Amino acid sequence: MIVSPSWAAPKRLVEASVSVPRWSPSSEISRREQMFLKRLGRTKKLFAFLREHRLDLFDDAFQDELAGMYRTTDEGKEPVAPALLAMAVLLQAYTGTSDAEAVELTVVDARWQMVLGVLSAEEPAFSQGTLQRFRERLIAHDMDRRLLERTVELAKTTRGFDFKKLPATIRLAVDSRPLTGAGRVEDTFNLLGHAARKLLECAAAVAGREPSELAAAVNAPSLAASSVKRGLDIDWNDPEQKADAIGQLVEQIERLEAWVQANLGSSAERPPLAEQLATLAQLREQDLESDPKGGGPRIRDGVAEDRRVSIEDPAMRHGRKTKSRTFNGYKSHLAADVDTNLILACGITPANAPEANALPGIIVDVAHFPERNQIGELHIDRGYVASNDVQALAANDVPIVAKPWHPRTGELFAKSAFKLDLDQLTITCPAGNTEKIQLGTIAHFPAESCDACPMRARCTKGALGRGRSVSIAADEPLQHELRRAIATPDGRARLRQRVMIEHRLAHHARKQGRRARYLGVRKNVFDARRHAATINLERLQLAEAA
Repeated sequence: MIVSPSWAAPKRLVEASVSVPRWSPSSEISRREQMFLKRLGRTKKLFAFLREHRLDLFDDAFQDELAGMYRTTDEGKEPVAPALLAMAVLLQAYTGTSDAEAVELTVVDARWQMVLGVLSAEEPAFSQGTLQRFRERLIAHDMDRRLLERTVELAKTTRGFDFKKLPATIRLAVDSRPLTGAGRVEDTFNLLGHAARKLLECAAAVAGREPSELAAAVNAPSLAASSVKRGLDIDWNDPEQKADAIGQLVEQIERLEAWVQANLGSSAERPPLAEQLATLAQLREQDLESDPKGGGPRIRDGVAEDRRVSIEDPAMRHGRKTKSRTFNGYKSHLAADVDTNLILACGITPANAPEANALPGIIVDVAHFPERNQIGELHIDRGYVASNDVQALAANDVPIVAKPWHPRTGELFAKSAFKLDLDQLTITCPAGNTEKIQLGTIAHFPAESCDACPMRARCTKGALGRGRSVSIAADEPLQHELRRAIATPDGRARLRQRVMIEHRLAHHARKQGRRARYLGVRKNVFDARRHAATINLERLQLAEAA
């Protein structure tokens, strides 16, 4: 359904935001700016586009929204206009600069000065701390989402697209790519040692002691070493010494934990000590198990589900792009309009999370748009098909465009050789035998029918006395429709339309990089959104130039 524009600033907010400085750069282009715009006709064209459309992007209504971020604090008047800082955030993404570099570029780079309306300034337009606090406000108020939305809304002003010719609903394409996390990935010894050292330092600070002094007092010298492996000091190529070392490390950690519980009282039940203790408990649970031969703990055989891989970034996880390609960190998801090629929403999920987990948030973000916020067609990778939202859209007759799952059967009869009757819930094999089915289960043909079947050699390699089985997916009706669609030229042509989201993902990866800039999910969502916003602006610039 079409939602009312939640971004619209209420009247009282507009009146209350008078104390927040408004960005009011001149709309007139000076002779010096004309010279810059002419020189920017070949390279870095987005600077020129932003100079020409800065007041369209940051109109009065949007500036009121940005000012609203300051109304819930008692910090008083902010000396820098929020819209100027928001423009700086976009320029940062476009040029790939750090906060410190961005501050300096407002003085030494005339292109930055022109866009920000501070040409010839001899002092920075803002401080590094101001930019950081502004970014935190954007995230806290979800205004980075609005910044991305504004780049889509700007398309009407720039007249790069004829919105009258666009369909009333969105043809949405969604896909993902790996995003390597910014946190350090460590093995079991280093994970435990790193977490224990943080607990040691925190406990020492609360107790007013030096970490090395506390480590000596609890007989945990390895925890005070620069590296836990250096502190244990064993031959790491010797399996027996390595097995003994994990027991020694756990004993030292337990002595430290016992001291914290006994001597720091209620402080151990509050952050940050409570968080450090919980982290150590989590690591022992996921990475260690009791040695069945006795002798204490040992490193777990196999990898625990949802294993934490980093101390500094607890949300990072192991992920797998293909059978042979693994990564540690996150998946970055983009959703784009097939008809305009503009990115509408972004999402970040841990690397081990199914793609389907990102879809609910993306659909919610799309629904926030004041216009064209209904999905009329969904183009997705088949990893998203398991989402309940996909099932709901399909139930409402929204076309789903995706590759179906194809069970691999080698030279045997494929699932497509069996006739499925989803109305009667039956399946008929190539030999004509029919069985009842249930969605989300496995259909079994009786052994007596399969043993005597002349087609048995082409159907199953099972021993006599075992019949053929066929998996029936919980979303079998949708999978059936996808298989029917891909069998036609029109269906394959529609499937190829999702190549545009793959191009957007590649462009986004070049802009943002393949390694996360921040720790945690939410800050990386911000980073994904601001880079998506610059990609949209570049798209608008190209459309306008054409």
